[in-house]
Amino acid sequence: MSSKKYWTKIREIAIELNKIGKEHIDETSLDELIPILDDIEVIAHDESINYDSAKLILSDEGMINSLETIRDFYIYIGARLERENAYEIIEGGDNAWDVLDTFHFYERYKGLLTNESNLVPFNENTKLVFIGSGPLPVTLIMFNKMFGCKCVGIEVEPSVAKLSRHIIRRLGLADDIEIVIGDERYVKYLDYDVIMVAAFAIPKSKVFGNLWEIVDTNTPILYRTYSGMRQMLYEPVKDVDLRGFHEENRMLPKGNVNNTSVLIKKII
Repeated sequence: MSSKKYWTKIREIAIELNKIGKEHIDETSLDELIPILDDIEVIAHDESINYDSAKLILSDEGMINSLETIRDFYIYIGARLERENAYEIIEGGDNAWDVLDTFHFYERYKGLLTNESNLVPFNENTKLVFIGSGPLPVTLIMFNKMFGCKCVGIEVEPSVAKLSRHIIRRLGLADDIEIVIGDERYVKYLDYDVIMVAAFAIPKSKVFGNLWEIVDTNTPILYRTYSGMRQMLYEPVKDVDLRGFHEENRMLPKGNVNNTSVLIKKII
């Protein structure tokens, strides 16, 4: 599909979302919303669109409103899918792990975490702190399941932290995963080997600025961002947000993985 056709398709998706409207989206079923997400990701994952073409499409002034609509939807649908799966786990009796396995993005985490393990080695002795763990802390769950890491999730919203703690208990992981309430400054009270910053942890300049004040120059920090055409899903981390840090390495996503994973360290 040519760039012009993508412009048209992106606008059509935005028009469809605007017809639903933010005031009615909560009452719109996932059966109606998931196909829209699928249409968005078909474009975002198209490997035939190189970085220059993606930049041309996404920087077009006529795309600003459409991109804002799509990015807002991507945040919304991700949070809704997490919450709905979380409540299903709570109500799922002895089938908590089976219910988690039905989470829309679950399989993608395996590829994402495999990428991240190529940036930093993880094992049962690794203590990972994750800033912005959310209602369904799949990152923490999968790091523990795949590598045996001991994990702490930092969540700023008390109600979200309460929900995610419930999920951890239902999965039988309370000895390995802890959820604390706070922002990135809570890191100073924790013991850690690796720090990770969630894609939706904002504002990025504040998050990284506070981390710079806390960590030493040897601490590996991983953050998730968006690159290429996947930037239509969410605004990427900017260089200005990372002042005082040096990029060590990055892993680009493959297949239906959305995040680019980046390793940085503090510099003085």
